[in-house]
Amino acid sequence: MREAYYGAQKGTRAYEQAQKLYFFYGERGFEPLWIRVDNDAIELAPNALKIVEVFKSAGSEGLRPSDYLVPDLTTQTIGADPKDLVALETSFSAAAARYAQDAYGGRIDPTAVSKMITLAPKRIDEAALLLELASSTDPAKVLLDLSPKHAEYLRLKAALVEFESAELAVRRVTIPDGPTLKLGMQDERVTALRERLSVEAPELPEGAITAAADTTYDQSLVDAVRAFQESAGIDADGVLGPATLATLNAPSAVTRDDILANMERWRWEPESLGAFRVEVNIPQFQLNILRDEEVVHQTRVVVGRPSNQTPIFSDEIESVVVNPYWNVPPSIAANEIKPKLLADPHYLDGQNMELLSGSKVVNAAAVDWSVSSINAFRVRQKPGPGNALGKIKFLFPNQHDVYLHDTPAKSLFERAYRAYSHGCVRVLNPMAFAGALMATNPEVTQAKLEALFGENERWVSLKTHIPVHLMYLTIRVDEDGTLRSFGDVYGHNARLIELLNAS
Repeated sequence: MREAYYGAQKGTRAYEQAQKLYFFYGERGFEPLWIRVDNDAIELAPNALKIVEVFKSAGSEGLRPSDYLVPDLTTQTIGADPKDLVALETSFSAAAARYAQDAYGGRIDPTAVSKMITLAPKRIDEAALLLELASSTDPAKVLLDLSPKHAEYLRLKAALVEFESAELAVRRVTIPDGPTLKLGMQDERVTALRERLSVEAPELPEGAITAAADTTYDQSLVDAVRAFQESAGIDADGVLGPATLATLNAPSAVTRDDILANMERWRWEPESLGAFRVEVNIPQFQLNILRDEEVVHQTRVVVGRPSNQTPIFSDEIESVVVNPYWNVPPSIAANEIKPKLLADPHYLDGQNMELLSGSKVVNAAAVDWSVSSINAFRVRQKPGPGNALGKIKFLFPNQHDVYLHDTPAKSLFERAYRAYSHGCVRVLNPMAFAGALMATNPEVTQAKLEALFGENERWVSLKTHIPVHLMYLTIRVDEDGTLRSFGDVYGHNARLIELLNAS
């Protein structure tokens, strides 16, 4: 064990495991946990055999049995060579610890996917776990209980079982191009549309013309199209127009790798998300407020463009700012504002902005921008109708300096693809969101916040902080088992699949 510890390359998973095992066994006098002598026969202990069965069924948890089934684990009788016994004992402990860590916190370090994923790592106390597994009357349950309890993870797990049993049917019916369809119109494509959306043709009275009914864009189709539009994040008007048609016909086959990647991301999430919480799913361009797992408020959002990605992390909303200043990030000041100041020294005045040196407002037109760095100053936009943050922002202090906020640019919410911001999350109807958000802070109401509207920035601290989770789920599973797939807007899903298959 000492040789394995000192012989492994520092910083690798092999080194970390060897180090932990060396000290773990050293603290217990190098007594074995998984091997016993019974009537002069050397065997795996009963608990070890139970754990082997968990390893064999690891695929149902989206893990790989081959990662844990070290050689000779399936036999009950073991040779007596001390070197082989030591190797089996320590490799079994390493496999059990690895399974536990993989099931609890994931196989892949989130930062290996992107530095913009800064979820706090979840780590197992390996020494305590090994002792618990060795002494438990049900070690299999101890391991299985480490997997996420989140409802969507469990639904993904069920979808994986269906997928692998070839019971998950992905309906791929293509709807031909044609004119926009509205309620009451007739079109031959209606038959294919009914098949695509699983909508039965209406029952007709005896003697009615069946062909006409089969091709009529009726209310049942309007409702089905509207439901599809809502799930896809596009304008839910029940009209079959070009955008809806393109979304219906877009490739949407869910792969096993997609399911596994989303299960992995759920393992990165905190064990408890909070009974009352905010979830922003970036690929879906959607924000939900949940209370006891029920969605109580839902709205569209605009997230960061691929070149200015919205980060993935969890935090707590601590305060609300009404009539906010927009403190312009240094990158925007250098790349976007300084070139405009070089062309027009009075540019800030027309944008309701001001330049600060320390806490003092200075005249931007008096600065020689040909030799001065704009990042020696601060630029901020004053409260007002054109403020980039609108009338309100919701703060959860974090290393990325991102937050949720209002915006005067409302037209972007009408688009299906909504990755256009510099990284913060723009919220549609922010005051309605604020009203729903204050359910756990009854002393603050939507009306009280709106009463603060004006020219001066006003801060409101929340007595009860609200968990907020910026997430990256490319598959959502409804309660009825329906899978909804969303675009890999930042490429995180493809990168995670690559890492999962390579590790």
